[in-house]
Amino acid sequence: MSRLLSTARISCTAMIFAVASYGCVGDDQTDESRATVAELNSPDIRPAGHYGYGLDASPEEIAGWDIDIRPDGVGLPEGSGTAEGGEMLYENQCASCHGSFGEGVGRYPVLSGGEGSLTEARPEKTVGSFWPYASTLWDYIHRAMPYTEPESLNDDEVYAITAYVLYLNDLVDYDFELTRHNLTGIEMPNRDGFYVDDRPDVNNELCMQNCKELGSVRITSEPEAAESDSDPADKAVVVPTLAGETVYQQACALCHAAGLADAPVPGNNEDWSERLTLGRNVMLENVLSGKGAMPPQGGLARFSDADVAAAVDFMLSQSRN
Repeated sequence: MSRLLSTARISCTAMIFAVASYGCVGDDQTDESRATVAELNSPDIRPAGHYGYGLDASPEEIAGWDIDIRPDGVGLPEGSGTAEGGEMLYENQCASCHGSFGEGVGRYPVLSGGEGSLTEARPEKTVGSFWPYASTLWDYIHRAMPYTEPESLNDDEVYAITAYVLYLNDLVDYDFELTRHNLTGIEMPNRDGFYVDDRPDVNNELCMQNCKELGSVRITSEPEAAESDSDPADKAVVVPTLAGETVYQQACALCHAAGLADAPVPGNNEDWSERLTLGRNVMLENVLSGKGAMPPQGGLARFSDADVAAAVDFMLSQSRN
């Protein structure tokens, strides 16, 4: 961030200087002043693609953004990890969404299984059944996981979690040590299930002949609403309230199941003891309005207040037992 701010200051300074110099030139200015403006704005001395201000990004700045991993392994860093070493990391960082065995929780992605299902009406697209390259798994975990803290894992941890997910799909052994040198050698089951789109580009020719004259097109009829003897109230759509556990699994478990950001874990009486003394209405108001790290409605914008209340009641029921 400091480098970006530094670059911004330099850019702004250059712009102000150029504008100030340009504003000083008039009929009464000297040839020397004119030469200064000409030098600052001359297209002959500006590199291609530049606008006369700012600095080229340094190799270090580029490296901070150049984090993609190619299917042939280019971009993979040094490091290593085993499925055995990644099991606990996965349990702590990934299982709350993806399940302890990659089965998925609620609507979060399933990571394992699904082999042979791609030709079915409802295919199960998992790492083992669908993904063509193991490098894609490393790349995605590195740049986007865990969901609440992307890019917080070091390279060895990414190798270990990647190895464990591959192990869940029966692609490596439990003690297999994954490195940049052997990752691309792992044959994914659906490696040959993709192909380059060979459809030709088609550019339609614009037709500019026999066109209707401007203003000659008229609407000759209007749609009419069908008459009905029924009461409009009979047509009201009733949106049922979702079950509390369903809402919890879809949106609350991400933080509450793992206790992230001090979120109370359902069933942990110690976490809930102080909150229970406040009463259900106060807790519901805190969820709807937002409190601490929790956004309004618990971040559940797509759910109604009644759905949110159902999720709160579900967590309370687990914590009172």
